[in-house]
Amino acid sequence: MDLKFARTDLNVKPKKVDLSKIEATVEKDDSVIFYFDRENSHKDLLALQDHFEAMGKSFYMSEVKYGLSDNDYMYQVHIMS
Repeated sequence: MDLKFARTDLNVKPKKVDLSKIEATVEKDDSVIFYFDRENSHKDLLALQDHFEAMGKSFYMSEVKYGLSDNDYMYQVHIMS
């Protein structure tokens, strides 16, 4: 599963990351917060939630608005041991 990190510039495409890199980061730290781009499907983020909850981790996801437009949002994901 490939996900896209939130973009840091509106004119740049978001960077992709695969599940193994996310897992490595979560295993390294007890608590991690990721910001994912709006181009990710909600279905993929729910699959990510199922994956980490099956590993016994706590998973919290929310939508963060950063502008007035309906398209100005990103997903915040907090994964904890």
